[in-house]
Amino acid sequence: MELRLYNTLTRRKEVFTPADPSRVTMYVCGPTVYNRAHIGNARPAVVFDVLARLLRHEYGAEHVVYARNITDIEDKIIASAAAEGVPIGTITARYEQHYLDDMGALGVLPPDLAPHATDHIPQMVALTQRLIERGHAYAAEGHVLFDVPSWPDYGKLSRRPMDEMIAGARVEVAPYKRSPADFVLWKPSSADQPGWDSPWGRGRPGWHIECSAMIAEQLGETIDIHAGGIDLQFPHHENEIAQSQCAHGGAPLASVWLHNGFLDMRGEKMSKSLGNVTLVEDLLKAGHRGEVLRLALLMGHYRQPLDWTEDLVFDAKRRLDRLYSFVGDEIAPPPNEFLDLLSDDLNTPSALAWVADARNALAHSKRLLAAQAELKGALHLLGLMRTDSATWFRGSDGRHSLDGDVIEARLGQRSVARARRDWVESDRIRDELAAGGIILEDSPSGTTWRRT
Repeated sequence: MELRLYNTLTRRKEVFTPADPSRVTMYVCGPTVYNRAHIGNARPAVVFDVLARLLRHEYGAEHVVYARNITDIEDKIIASAAAEGVPIGTITARYEQHYLDDMGALGVLPPDLAPHATDHIPQMVALTQRLIERGHAYAAEGHVLFDVPSWPDYGKLSRRPMDEMIAGARVEVAPYKRSPADFVLWKPSSADQPGWDSPWGRGRPGWHIECSAMIAEQLGETIDIHAGGIDLQFPHHENEIAQSQCAHGGAPLASVWLHNGFLDMRGEKMSKSLGNVTLVEDLLKAGHRGEVLRLALLMGHYRQPLDWTEDLVFDAKRRLDRLYSFVGDEIAPPPNEFLDLLSDDLNTPSALAWVADARNALAHSKRLLAAQAELKGALHLLGLMRTDSATWFRGSDGRHSLDGDVIEARLGQRSVARARRDWVESDRIRDELAAGGIILEDSPSGTTWRRT
């Protein structure tokens, strides 16, 4: 398998070659835990979970180190804690667990490492001190700022003119800044805000320094892959590169940079600030299965925008129904044709199209059982087909309001009616269930049901 990835830094697709195949390193920017995740937040978690699975398949799980951080100190967290009158730890613990539950429902495996920002404050202070010593940062009025003009390569990731970057970053105008583009590494905390002691007084880290410090501590100065949403390319990832390279003698922070596209809602980026978010929690409560939501997120290429619609979700459900009706319980390694497609910059749409074509072509194949096992292996690599077909077809989706207990109760009532030879009542219950998307199948051994 030759894995090719589109490197945002070079703007081209490159063959992935880890610095050390026995320790392949990947870092993905994780959640800021102050509220529930929306389905747009889930896209990078799902996409890069597939990449982690693919790397483990190629190099061996024991040779891949995948880190996804938890940002548990940030102004939104502080504001949320103040609004509830609780410590920030109460907020972050609650929403971190919600995030893990929501992502778990979507089949996202836990990362190998989940570093928390608040566990790395000493490393952030040390990194900030090193930047001051090397002439790339300065202290001013309790703050420490990165001196952007001190590093001529600033902007090489986003490739924007400096005035455009300043406008795009919506940087804070402050009299203690030497340049409008300078960004905060450390800032003071008031008495009612969380803070830690530092050479510049009691305070807390800026957002960008957190990832640089955690990467260096957990994975090393230069990692193989750094990934996240396209909204993080600038300023967050741009600032990470600047402070890391300046602190580490010019060593690159990452060899490959990957960015997933936005999830759109009616043509607009899904975001909390626009108020057009759909929470993962609400989708699951509405009856949409996590596996359906995962497939829907993988039906578009990860680098392109994806429009989130009901039709997309229902199409994903129909696809999974067809696959569960064909694939059995046996599992075998994925076919090379599938791996080649998926290894071409995580081309999940092409890989899924191959699966659909293979299912149709192999329906009457003499090697049906082997083909079914190979297809299941391919789908497992995508984090799909996580249950058996019998369980799947007794599950739930967003079109149906009837849960299993209600259906079983109706079947009991129908059995009584049939025992009384009350065929009118029996047919009425069948029709009622059919209207709810439930198909009954009578046989000499009894009645079974499945969802359409």
